[in-house]
Amino acid sequence: MPAARESLLDAAYTALAHRPWSTVRMVDVAAVAGVSRQTLYNEFGSKEGLARALVRREADGFLAGVERALATHADARERLVATAEWTTSAARGNALVRAMLTGCWSERLPSPTLSAVPSSSAVPAQRRADGRLPSPADFVALVRDRAVAALSGPGAMRGDLGELAGACELVVRLSLSCVAAPPGEGGVTELVRGALPRQWT
Repeated sequence: MPAARESLLDAAYTALAHRPWSTVRMVDVAAVAGVSRQTLYNEFGSKEGLARALVRREADGFLAGVERALATHADARERLVATAEWTTSAARGNALVRAMLTGCWSERLPSPTLSAVPSSSAVPAQRRADGRLPSPADFVALVRDRAVAALSGPGAMRGDLGELAGACELVVRLSLSCVAAPPGEGGVTELVRGALPRQWT
């Protein structure tokens, strides 16, 4: 991603931490990023385009974190525990991630439509941002499928692929329930460890 675009997205994210999206001004985002307002409009087209790009970046960052969590351990159970821990911590630390995972968009946040919007942008990253954005159900499927792919190698689990997919989806849904209603002692870690099949190595 070009440096100016990334700086603009950083500036928009920082502005959002301090005030509602409706009061974030494009001129202020450009000034904080150290670029002209015209550069901002060239990159994103509009404030809605900036919102879509910001949501897309945070979605991509969340999914990259899922990939890292799935690569942290050799043990299948601990890989899923790490994925659940990442999901809950990412949602606690990032209001946009929490909104994307739960579908609960507060009035402080941008809430772009999830369906694709017409795009005439010459910027490939913006054309991607103008495409369909993931819904909470999409995130469940995306994380589940990444987990299945990471864990379906030789010796990862005793049992069939359907059982693996079911266990991975259960972990994702447990994680999301912990985002909506934080668990008590032991947290998401103990919930996931207790929910996974005993025969997992």
